[in-house]
Amino acid sequence: MPYLQQMLVGYCITVAVETVVLLLLLSRRHPLGARLFAGAWLTACTYPVVWLVLPGLFGADERGLYLLTAETFAPAAECAIFWAAFVRPLPPDRRAALRDAGAIVLANLCSFGLGEALIALGWFGW
Repeated sequence: MPYLQQMLVGYCITVAVETVVLLLLLSRRHPLGARLFAGAWLTACTYPVVWLVLPGLFGADERGLYLLTAETFAPAAECAIFWAAFVRPLPPDRRAALRDAGAIVLANLCSFGLGEALIALGWFGW
């Protein structure tokens, strides 16, 4: 499968997994539409960096370092983007903001875990 096709398939899988987690776990002060939008939009903001920028910074023998960098960058950036777009305009609520950040981190961990499982099963040929 060509690289950009793998990226598209991976994006769709990532959005499907992360949207479910965000729908269930984001704080209740975010309406359903915002949760659905966040599921696709947050990944759209970070996915090109993870797939197109970061791989060029690491050699083939540095997959572990690449994964550490990518899987730290994605949830950190998504938390910042979500806070700026959805949390900052609301009245302060530390507990809800921490819940939102935790949901975003967990969503990323779930999609990462599934991605690694699919790679181990040979779905992406790596």
